[in-house]
Amino acid sequence: MAALWDYLKEFNFWSVLFRLVLAMASGGIIGYGREKKERNAGLRTYMLISIGAALTVLISECEYELLCSRWAYVAELCELKFDGTRYAAGVLAGIGFLAAGTIIASAHQQVSGLTSAIGLFAAAVLGIASGAAFYECVIPAIVVVVFCMEVLQPFEILFKRRLRNITITVKFNKEDDIRVIRKTIERQGATIFDIDIEEDESGEDHMSAIFSMKMSKEKSSHSEMLSSIAELPCVRSLHELIS
Repeated sequence: MAALWDYLKEFNFWSVLFRLVLAMASGGIIGYGREKKERNAGLRTYMLISIGAALTVLISECEYELLCSRWAYVAELCELKFDGTRYAAGVLAGIGFLAAGTIIASAHQQVSGLTSAIGLFAAAVLGIASGAAFYECVIPAIVVVVFCMEVLQPFEILFKRRLRNITITVKFNKEDDIRVIRKTIERQGATIFDIDIEEDESGEDHMSAIFSMKMSKEKSSHSEMLSSIAELPCVRSLHELIS
């Protein structure tokens, strides 16, 4: 087993194939969860990013092998200096532009795609580690990344609920209705941090505003707060903003 492990760390055909497959698998495992949730970047995107990152490291290693063997005379004659880390650095710089494309500023001051963006970065780093034959790091890292992205999500939502902070967007008929909504929120014992009136560009006959508040621990529950506002005659619709 130890001989096989050492063999896969050498630079040969089967080692290269194993590294590429490992990179594809690591990206695919992360991308599978994002694909199920229909996020911006899906299964194939994560797989291709990991494979591409692994390829850059393999090219770097191939160039180093050539400079130490077939191209050794030319390298010594031209006093060439080789830095294999520049390939990996180029991948990490380039992935920033790709990850930025998954971040979307949607309506009501919400930003989505941050987890997809950092997931792409993690997939690229896993690909680099796979290409570098750093197997001791790749397998534990896959487990940790999937744990953070998939398993911890329900706990994150629960933690946010325990903080009792709520941000909602409310559509209502006219500007005077803000006072009615505000009084309803305060009767539930909540503290309003901010009210941001949104401009209506759709041409519809209504207004909307974003209410940021903190609920009272003793007086009101999450569902009671939302239902008390939604039941107001002046409220057309209510939507909770979850980051």
